[in-house]
Amino acid sequence: MSIWTRIAEALSALASGESLADVLAKLRSPPEQSVAFTIAVIALGAKMAKADGHVTRREVEAFREVFRIAPEDEAQAARVYNLARQDVAGFELYADRVARMFRNQRQVLEDLLEGLFHIALADGDYHPAEDAFLREVARRFALEPRVFRSLHARYLPGVEPDPYDVLGVAPTDDIRTIRSRWRALVRDTHPDRLVSRGVPEEAITLATRRLAAINDAWAAIQREHAPA
Repeated sequence: MSIWTRIAEALSALASGESLADVLAKLRSPPEQSVAFTIAVIALGAKMAKADGHVTRREVEAFREVFRIAPEDEAQAARVYNLARQDVAGFELYADRVARMFRNQRQVLEDLLEGLFHIALADGDYHPAEDAFLREVARRFALEPRVFRSLHARYLPGVEPDPYDVLGVAPTDDIRTIRSRWRALVRDTHPDRLVSRGVPEEAITLATRRLAAINDAWAAIQREHAPA
């Protein structure tokens, strides 16, 4: 059964008058968490698209890069997106419910925030309203400031990412501490790890980009610390 079929089943509850946010709040057990993750990214992405006042074709295409959506599943993905855009509830409600759902899985919340960064920067522009939106989501997710700095450094257009920010370390940290952090990030980015913590297989494409950025940052720091 594809994840989109499972999403269709979850959305059947909407016929009884429940809101999309209510449906999302009920998806707590491991088999449904990948469904919850997918709905959360699309719903928050839809809310974020309203933040800067317009939705570009490139932003819509970004969903296809985060999730491998087969032609027969596009209707369900569009339904989630449109439901979230039409919902009068603010993004804060969605962010808070997602935060509670994954409160013991901080890495899942980091994965979700990264998906939102990818969508926000898909059109090559970083609107101040999008920045404010993402900062507030990160705050409601109770993520460490270094998580936001790391994603901001990697995704900000036209700016060379600071390798220390990418790894979430400080230039004053010793090389052993930085190496330990790099290894932990590489381990946590492995596709098997992502699937085990509820990230759907359809979203694993983000991990490839993340791993490349992590390794590039480590290589840059190694060069900086190499003896002259």
